[in-house]
Amino acid sequence: MKRIINILFIIFLCINAVFAEGDFSTLRGFVTDEATGEALIGVNVFFKDTYIGCSTNNSGYYVIPKIQPGRYELVISMLGYDIFSKTLNIKTGENLQINAVLSETALLGETVIVSADSVPTVEKMYRKSISKIEINPMQLKRVPQIAEADLMRTLVTLPGILPLSDYSSALYIRGGTPDQNLIMLDGTDVYNPEHAFGLFSTFNTDAIKHVDVHKGGYGAEYGGRLSSVLDITNLDGNRERFENTTSISLLSAKTTVQMPVGKIGSISGSIRRTYFDQTVGKMMDDIPEYYYWDGNIKAFFELDDSNRLTISTYGGNDVLNLTFNNESTESSGFHYDWGNQTSSVRWTHIFSPKLFSNFWLTGSRFSSDFEMPMFYVSEKNELQDLTMKGNLEYYLSSHFSTKFGFEQKYLQNKYDQYVKDQGAIKILMEPTHTVGYAKVIWTPNPIWNIETGLRYNHFRSDKNFNNVAPRFSLKYRLSEKAMIKAATGKYYQYLHRMPRFLFSDIWTVANQYRDVSKSNHFILGYQHEIMQDVELEIETFYKEYNNLFSINNNMGAYVEPAYYDENGYPVYDESTRGVFNRGDGDSWGMELLLRKNFGRISGWIGYSYSKTEYTVDNINKGRPFAPRHDRSSTLNIVANYSRRMWGGNMIFGSNFVYSTGQPYTEPGSQYVIARSPYSPGRNVEFAPTLINNVRLPYYARLDLSMTWQKQFTTWMLEPFLQIYNVGNRRNVWFVNYDYDNGKPDFEEIYMLPILPTLGVNVHF
Repeated sequence: MKRIINILFIIFLCINAVFAEGDFSTLRGFVTDEATGEALIGVNVFFKDTYIGCSTNNSGYYVIPKIQPGRYELVISMLGYDIFSKTLNIKTGENLQINAVLSETALLGETVIVSADSVPTVEKMYRKSISKIEINPMQLKRVPQIAEADLMRTLVTLPGILPLSDYSSALYIRGGTPDQNLIMLDGTDVYNPEHAFGLFSTFNTDAIKHVDVHKGGYGAEYGGRLSSVLDITNLDGNRERFENTTSISLLSAKTTVQMPVGKIGSISGSIRRTYFDQTVGKMMDDIPEYYYWDGNIKAFFELDDSNRLTISTYGGNDVLNLTFNNESTESSGFHYDWGNQTSSVRWTHIFSPKLFSNFWLTGSRFSSDFEMPMFYVSEKNELQDLTMKGNLEYYLSSHFSTKFGFEQKYLQNKYDQYVKDQGAIKILMEPTHTVGYAKVIWTPNPIWNIETGLRYNHFRSDKNFNNVAPRFSLKYRLSEKAMIKAATGKYYQYLHRMPRFLFSDIWTVANQYRDVSKSNHFILGYQHEIMQDVELEIETFYKEYNNLFSINNNMGAYVEPAYYDENGYPVYDESTRGVFNRGDGDSWGMELLLRKNFGRISGWIGYSYSKTEYTVDNINKGRPFAPRHDRSSTLNIVANYSRRMWGGNMIFGSNFVYSTGQPYTEPGSQYVIARSPYSPGRNVEFAPTLINNVRLPYYARLDLSMTWQKQFTTWMLEPFLQIYNVGNRRNVWFVNYDYDNGKPDFEEIYMLPILPTLGVNVHF
């Protein structure tokens, strides 16, 4: 770890010596929201009539270095906000700090008035990385959902991002599985971020400030996963006044509070709980006793002009009690509870106008506890992650900047399972993961932008893994309104998961029996500004995977215990072989996104065509097959229409989705086997055909919503109606086969029916 920091420091000194500024000047500052004091992310900062500029980072900080003396008009703009402009007379060797406060654009009459942005949309797209999507809270809340707005269910309306079913909020991005997504909340890794039955995800949208989604080709600052990155930043808190948002629906209730802390900071907190265990569950015997709660607190302190401190914590828990027979006097069911806890401390320090840094100390813990007393079965699973990391940004000139940093993880993976008279599983792994990375961003002229980076990984479990991951991307302007982008990179993953039906996944780590997983990304994209605030993005991608691990469904025939306990029962540990199948795969496709972010009519149209194939050792006769999450075509249309009505603002929302059917395996030949001498007769069995060679019917769904906003003197009322699956279409989840008649009869099991929800939001 010390060696990595020393190498990065030497690189920084060398770069600084080569690109010394001389008599040039530097402009820097923070950009915040006038109403709340929140730092604004991705704001365009530039000099009018030039290509000299930048955008604010996740702390709202910007730097324009190496400015020649002269007179400039500084423009700071972001769609949805009034433009900030200021004339500057910059002198030789001057270091200027201009902090800007932007106010939201007013609503006039029936039309949302957005000030003309004097920087073209293509300029903003030029500064955005390839395969990156930015989501703000307004967009999250405008997509019709079940009961309440949800981050994960909003993301699956974007091309290249898919769910497995209505009962899952896990994300399958460009052919990758959910464990291949790096999900971070305020800089902390989050594991298994889904609540049960897929209706809600871990993240409360009222507490979210900004979301960055990288679908592939991401830079050297991210790693540890094969497919994608979901980087979530929660609200720092309102620094100007007390603010509260409370929401109540038929299934859940939540509240979010923000307030200033003197003159130096702010605090925000939210809490949420479902209560259908107390409503629907009381009226229907077949509904299991289930609920979840979650909450978060975040505090922000501006210590001085160069130092800021952020403290964030999150906790959540699901509780499920299922009784198989309510009339039985014995305990015939199971109890299961699971949840995440995260915490982070971030120190933001400005070493100099050109050197910006963030340092984190983070902790993350996922735990689950399962008990089935009647059968004397118990299971405990825990994954802990303690991380120290730093990220530094150095702005050498308007043509050249660097990012570099380090990361040190201490992991603990525990899994204990006990089944009476059958044996036990006892796994304890305590690996470490050390990372160093550096990235260079070079803009030789207004036409080209080139990023190249390198990430070094050292992962130690019972075997040492050392891997170097190069990254490269470029952007090229075709015209004032169009550009092309390309990216490639190598990615490594040292954590593997064991997915389970309706239960949280179990994680394990790379060791001498399970190699590190690898992937390579190749992406080519085209972006075009059709008109003001209307963007078209087209991307093609190819990903190849090595060492993908999946559960061996025939493990009983292969797995041998590590040892036997004092009673002669088998015990399995991390050295047990045969639990996983190893395989390779690839995924390729094309995506189209037409997007309009603001105005009376807003929304997007997304289409993706893709194909994913796996080849698994000793499975399917070595032939490639499509995994269950593969889709050929998916179409999403999200539209919102806003107008003045009934003395307030009415917002109509719609979400239409169509996708080709998922693959599944149908039974093939029939054969007869004899029973044991103690059970005379014969059994009829069916051998499967080729894996996933048949597809379910296509999936289609239309959701609608209506929200009425009424602004009073100091508070706002928002009653809403949401209807999920308006046409009550019976989308097939899976197929059951009945063998009683000597030939397979199948029964289709359907996903969610029509689900109307009423609720109200109150803001004050």
